[in-house]
Amino acid sequence: MMSLLYRAADAVRRRVLADDHGRVGEDLAHRYLRRHGCTIVARNYRPPYGGVEIDLVAWHAKTLVFVEVKTRSAGDFGTPDRAVDREKQDHVKRAARDYARRAGVDWEKTRFDIVSVVLGSPPRIEWIRGAWRSV
Repeated sequence: MMSLLYRAADAVRRRVLADDHGRVGEDLAHRYLRRHGCTIVARNYRPPYGGVEIDLVAWHAKTLVFVEVKTRSAGDFGTPDRAVDREKQDHVKRAARDYARRAGVDWEKTRFDIVSVVLGSPPRIEWIRGAWRSV
């Protein structure tokens, strides 16, 4: 029953947010991570000083995971995760340090992942764990 409701919600969301691939991708990534044992604790976290936002923050077992979601409408130009360059990683890392400090989580218990979404029917979702180092 729930899967039918999720499919109906996805169809409505795709129609309403037809031009907002990023939002649709984040919704799909959120649900995907939940199905794979993650507890989502924040979405679109932006530290008080501004800067970059973290798409999703989740607990995966005893690890706090900072997730960058990259979405493309097609895979014609390579996989979406290739868009996460060193500069983006550094910005996300800075915001993640702020989040971990505020949450009282040891930095050693964090990880950076990427969820790559290629929209289609059905969408292709790839979860890249430990996409870059936290040091």
